[in-house]
Amino acid sequence: MNQSKRIALISGAGRNIGAATARELADRGYHVIVNYRSDGRAAADVVEAIESRGGTAEAAQADVCVGEQVGALVERVRADYGRIDLLICNANTVTPPFAPFAELDWDAFAAKVNGELAGSFFLTQRTLAVMREQKSGRIIYISSTASDTIGMALPHSVAKAALNTFSRHIAGIAAQYGVTVNTVSLGAVHTDATSEFSESFWKYTTDRSVVSRRVQPEDAARAVALVADDGFGFTSGQVIRVDGGFEVLDQQLHPLADSFR
Repeated sequence: MNQSKRIALISGAGRNIGAATARELADRGYHVIVNYRSDGRAAADVVEAIESRGGTAEAAQADVCVGEQVGALVERVRADYGRIDLLICNANTVTPPFAPFAELDWDAFAAKVNGELAGSFFLTQRTLAVMREQKSGRIIYISSTASDTIGMALPHSVAKAALNTFSRHIAGIAAQYGVTVNTVSLGAVHTDATSEFSESFWKYTTDRSVVSRRVQPEDAARAVALVADDGFGFTSGQVIRVDGGFEVLDQQLHPLADSFR
């Protein structure tokens, strides 16, 4: 590997948005650490795809909700390359329970919120220590517009809202070390996890999108790559909404919108 390449560590990079982001960043010259928890084959496929396009990458197993495993992962990357230039916290650590509030189990609710934060807490704590020494770096969290949308799965919305607040606090802490921290808050992206959503849901979202189609992982990956770019280095502490214009068009097309024109 060319030692001048920047190093990007992406959690949950074996599938969907993480995999697309790994490919995008490799195309832009990063050496990508493709983190995965259990599906080593999927991570290997991402590495193979990157190498077939002339990029460099490697798969790295670690459960990001386990501090000891994250510590070992970050130390291994630091030992091999001497630095970590970009951290993307993307892993979907816990699938949210989709139950009405009256039937919602507290343990399942708490597990989603706890898993969401743990997956970012350990990675941030260990990686920021490396970035503090090198006095530079970028951290990007992958969140969801469900964080401020009423009517979505309550545990998922609360977990993402907590992540958004966590990210802003980390931005304040990291600023003294020359590290920028931002969050990319994604609208509905067509992935394995959302492929079973109803056709009425997808029609509703695509009708209110400026691109008039389902948003794909590659669309999300390009947005994340832009936030990671040097040209974005002046910006930190922001939650950046990437939803194909859904929020604006949804309000414009609301039945009451004509009353305010």
